[in-house]
Amino acid sequence: MLHRALTLCLLALLAAPVAASWQDRSKHDEARMVDIRHDGEKRRYALYVPPGLDTSKPAPLVLAFHGGGGHAEFMADDARYGLISKAREAGFVVAFPNGYSRLPRGRLATWNAGGCCGDARDRGSDDVGFSRAVVADIGRRVAIDRQRVFATGMSNGAMMAYRLACEAADLVRAVAAVAGTEAVAECRPARPVPVLHIHARNDTHVLFDGGAGPDAFRDASKVMDFVSAPETVKRWVGRNACQTQPERTLERPGAWCERYRGCRDGATVQLCVTADGGHSWPGAEAVRRGKENASQALDASEAIWTFFSEVSGARR
Repeated sequence: MLHRALTLCLLALLAAPVAASWQDRSKHDEARMVDIRHDGEKRRYALYVPPGLDTSKPAPLVLAFHGGGGHAEFMADDARYGLISKAREAGFVVAFPNGYSRLPRGRLATWNAGGCCGDARDRGSDDVGFSRAVVADIGRRVAIDRQRVFATGMSNGAMMAYRLACEAADLVRAVAAVAGTEAVAECRPARPVPVLHIHARNDTHVLFDGGAGPDAFRDASKVMDFVSAPETVKRWVGRNACQTQPERTLERPGAWCERYRGCRDGATVQLCVTADGGHSWPGAEAVRRGKENASQALDASEAIWTFFSEVSGARR
């Protein structure tokens, strides 16, 4: 009974179940699964290397973390996230790590992002160490630029990206978070970390103004009282020593973005908000059955790739 209850809880947590396909939209590119061992356990990630990548030049790498209750293949589904297509266009390598799961195929996985979520948090899964192990393993397979490693994620995966910014700023250059706020108790990044935060105003899982919404969980002990999106952004504005008044960089029906400039070492903090779309990836073609369609007023994948490309071209 307990195992069934936990399974139902994770199904309701912050993400969706199994994906049917994880190719790019053109159906001719796909990631492949890689198994590694970390902390005495078998872990896995999906790796995508664009065809024709210039191997004479180290490539940027994006780590894309799935939401709680999801898995690597789900995050690699282009109909939902579009990250393989963007990586192919931009010449980036992208990896989709799989969170901690008790199931053989790694389904219903979560990340230990600090205060959230699920079994990964409760057992103290070393997901920061696992992220380092993934980057090291990829570095043995393809030339990557260690100065241009980025992290993005959805929901619990976004929280994991924030944890890396706090605890592994030597590993990740910048982070882009969608529908997930900061979840660590303490954050002392070793350097300024550029941040892009994307959130729907009507998110019913990770509430924009803070707290866990009615759709976030069945067992409240498996998540946390989420920090608000504005508070998360405020904290990073302070850590990066940015100007406190943002400038509006995008305003259109259903979405707006703003940027905080003047940060130390050229870092920026950006916030993009959609009016609707709920707990989803803006611009996605597919969402969970019975859930609100993703906002089409903003393309999260496009915004993230523009952000990483700008950081990639800037001086460190």
